[in-house]
Amino acid sequence: MYDYHHLPHMKQQSKSKKALWTTLILTVFFTLVEVIGGLFSNSLALLSDSAHMASDVLALGLSMIALYLASRPPNKTFTFGYLRFEIIASFLNGLALVIIAFGILVEGIRRFLHPEPIDFSLMLTIASIGLIVNIILTIVLSRSTKEEENLNVKSALWHFIGDLLSSIGVIISAVIIYFTNFYVVDPLISIVIGAIIFTGGAKITRESYLILMDSAPSQFDLDRIRADIQNIEGVEDVHDMHVWAISSDHYSITAHVFINEKIQPFCVILAINEMLEKKYGIKHATIQVEHASFHNHGEYGKQFLHKQNEAHNKGTSLSP
Repeated sequence: MYDYHHLPHMKQQSKSKKALWTTLILTVFFTLVEVIGGLFSNSLALLSDSAHMASDVLALGLSMIALYLASRPPNKTFTFGYLRFEIIASFLNGLALVIIAFGILVEGIRRFLHPEPIDFSLMLTIASIGLIVNIILTIVLSRSTKEEENLNVKSALWHFIGDLLSSIGVIISAVIIYFTNFYVVDPLISIVIGAIIFTGGAKITRESYLILMDSAPSQFDLDRIRADIQNIEGVEDVHDMHVWAISSDHYSITAHVFINEKIQPFCVILAINEMLEKKYGIKHATIQVEHASFHNHGEYGKQFLHKQNEAHNKGTSLSP
């Protein structure tokens, strides 16, 4: 490694890799079965599910690339390693789900207006096989996400939750068509499937987008973190604080602090780092110690010094 990193910016995640390989192999096989079955049966519900399965293959491929890249150590170009590719893959997977859902909706409306005949027995057979396969894959990925935190694997799981619901929808559609010859049920079920797929895709896309934009993770209360830092002995002010996620479970924080010049700065930094790791699980913290008299902070620094002088005259301190 070219440089020292007290926090390894990399992931091994062997359980996630095993789960994704198993899922990818089964998905490729069943996608081919479902495409052929959908074409021969002329079922839009089945074809929409096969399109979703095809997107799963691409999504899983991206997820596998992301996992293998995440296991590479950081270098002088990618100082945070390759963890962020996990989020890029998640964003692309979520976007693919949204696009597929829109396509299913458009075709569903067209089929609703112009119903077409469907091969019931073939449709039901393929959908039943799909239900079994999707139950297995959903369980495999669900267990993986519980054992190892990974937004990328979660995005793949959402694909298969959509597939599982799609298979159930296709079976329901086939049974209703068999007993009623009401062929518009097929596109109606497809539209419902599309709505479910869109919901999952939009959720994953939003979560990935927020991480890519370096937004503060929702589980952290920045005001609370700021107050906890300021409660450290010697800290008189906290400013220019940023909290963000490199990947789904790697968090970083930077902050500038004005400290009491009578307090050893290294002790202050140590106390802040220990508090952040123990209370918030943030292991990658960069704390810059400053003094308003030496570091120019414009009007902000002037106001701080003014308050500090007032507190000194009153015999009090700005530190809690």
